[in-house]
Amino acid sequence: MLETPSRALADPTIDPPPALLVLEDGTTFRGQAFGAVGETFGEAVFSTGMSGYQETLTDPSYHRQVVIATAPHIGNTGWNDEDDESGRIWVAGYVVRDPARVSSNWRARRSLAEELQSQGIVGVSGIDTRALTRHLRERGAMRVGISSETTTAEDLLERVKATPSMHGAHLADEVTATEPYRVPAVGEAKFRVVAVDLGIKAMTPQRMAERGIDVHVVPSTISYDELLALQPDGVFFSNGPGDPSAATGPIALLRRVLADGLPYFGICFGHQLFGRALGYGTFKLGYGHRGINQPVMDLTTRRVEITAHNHGFAVEGKAGETLTTAYGQASISHVCLNDDVVEGLQLANADGELIAFSVQYHPEAAAGPHDADYLFDRFIEVMERASGGDH
Repeated sequence: MLETPSRALADPTIDPPPALLVLEDGTTFRGQAFGAVGETFGEAVFSTGMSGYQETLTDPSYHRQVVIATAPHIGNTGWNDEDDESGRIWVAGYVVRDPARVSSNWRARRSLAEELQSQGIVGVSGIDTRALTRHLRERGAMRVGISSETTTAEDLLERVKATPSMHGAHLADEVTATEPYRVPAVGEAKFRVVAVDLGIKAMTPQRMAERGIDVHVVPSTISYDELLALQPDGVFFSNGPGDPSAATGPIALLRRVLADGLPYFGICFGHQLFGRALGYGTFKLGYGHRGINQPVMDLTTRRVEITAHNHGFAVEGKAGETLTTAYGQASISHVCLNDDVVEGLQLANADGELIAFSVQYHPEAAAGPHDADYLFDRFIEVMERASGGDH
């Protein structure tokens, strides 16, 4: 159990109670409760986005993570009813420096603090988030606890050390849809795609539907026979939380997809699982990539894109490397210009035609940027070739 029961602040107009943040190395920060009063634990990660906090908080990829906002002023646009990426807030906790006292946006229905309170999300404000981020950059992501019910750092540290690590964590089954659902194509349906929900964001099937794709979103536990029964023109694996090495079921499913030559597109967690299915290794990054300002180069076009990221694991490999697999020739298609991390993979058949590909980042990026929109069109091109141009 990662989170203890919490309670909302009785009156948001009064001064919030003090709150304590303790990292697993004993580093301590003191501030005020933000959101619900209570206690929570998770992996401490930071996001560099200056906007899009609503999309971040409702992204299932942040399951079991306490998110630190590096932008100092958070909450000025409040909370609306249109921008959620899922049906709830998934972060384990939220850390900000200076929360907005007043929401100012014509779509806002309530404040960020009120939404955090209503969903029981424990947070802390008024701490030096710059110092906290620098510490995580130097020491790496680590477990953390936030409490507005105790002021004893030693006691909280003991509970932090008792929480599970992200290493070896299989979390996709905890965030996936319980039942299949369909996002119909806008206008004429040209293709049918089965999207395996490993923690999918709502904007992803929407981006495909806008391009004439009929999207069938299915749970992460779907069998290959159930997948084939939907008669897909292509298969998509979504983003999601956890250690890709632990997702043995989805990896086995993906290998059967590749063995049958079905067109494949994966993003984020789906990219990491694609790598493992092909025979690449994965590893945990020191502090990950999270935000909406990460520069990536598409090695097939030499174009540089500013992209949205949320990942703590990555695929092993370097630009220029190729790998002969049972499914075709694999190669690295994208790299991060900050640290050379693999950001894309592609698989070609014996004729050199692209049949499957993935990227580590988020081309659907509802909060922006939209430099990578073309990847959905690339998926359509792959499906068109596979169908012989019948669509």
